[in-house]
Amino acid sequence: MLPSLASNSCVRLIQSHKSTWCFVSLVLGYILYLVFGAVVFSSVELPYEDLLRQELRTIKKQFLQENECLSEERLERFLKKALDASNYGVSILNNASANWNWDFTSALFFASTVLSTTGYGHTAPLSDGGKAFCIIYSVIGIPFTLLFLTAVVQRIMVFSTRRPVMYIHRRWGLSKPLVAIVHATVLATLAVSCFFLIPAAIFSALEENWNFLESFYFCFISLSTIGLGDYVPGEAANQRFRELYKVGITVYLILGLIVMLVVLETFCELQQLKQLRKMFYLKKEKPQDRLAILEHDHLSFTTVSTRATLYSQGKVQSFTSVPTHLSSPNDDPMIQ
Repeated sequence: MLPSLASNSCVRLIQSHKSTWCFVSLVLGYILYLVFGAVVFSSVELPYEDLLRQELRTIKKQFLQENECLSEERLERFLKKALDASNYGVSILNNASANWNWDFTSALFFASTVLSTTGYGHTAPLSDGGKAFCIIYSVIGIPFTLLFLTAVVQRIMVFSTRRPVMYIHRRWGLSKPLVAIVHATVLATLAVSCFFLIPAAIFSALEENWNFLESFYFCFISLSTIGLGDYVPGEAANQRFRELYKVGITVYLILGLIVMLVVLETFCELQQLKQLRKMFYLKKEKPQDRLAILEHDHLSFTTVSTRATLYSQGKVQSFTSVPTHLSSPNDDPMIQ
């Protein structure tokens, strides 16, 4: 008997706090996913990092042996300055000296990466004035960009998702959730083809040192606004039509980001995903229901208090004292 009562109480406790338990499970799952990613990245990349370190040490040792007049300290100072300049997008190589990082097209590309929060990191402001302006520009520009993207996506959603789904639902009488799922799948397939596969093939042809996987990797990292900066197009020394190329990449990033948001919003409107999200949300108590509960409690309390007062004053008779004979309607004082 006691175990059954305990199990029933546990079940009632879990059901009464279902959203809380789901949220705790979500947090634990996210932490485990972070740890899983760290373990995989560490196990895959750490051997390559160690191999690269050994290769650099060998090259440095060989260079010092061939140039005995140069001390290791002077070489370290020179390499540090070169690497610091490279972090700001400035290279000392002869084949890279012709490319400027702050001409108009490069600055336009940089502004688009700042406002879209992609931030490749291959170019950064050098001066204090540039850094201060970047802060002010971002504080104003990022909310402005969010407003712009929200307005654009809201208008596109009407013609790309809501009207087509409703038309097919009314025209052929198909289930609206089924039509929405098929439409979202088709839309995602078109988006992947037009903004990942085809651009990856184009980048692999235009960039000399990029294969298809690296080009696809750049497209995904850019349109997901991760922006690691390890692959940036248009930075080759012999890049033809570099200014026009940079403008085209800027347009591609903006259009691709809009399309990604449209696809995500389309999937978020699916009924199945809405029900899944509700599992982790706090349930909102409707104001009407809360007011009705309060009024019902107040009415019940008032009734009980009135009856208690009447019983204490002897003005209410018990049911056992009610006469058994039937009276005519004319004798009823309430009717009179």
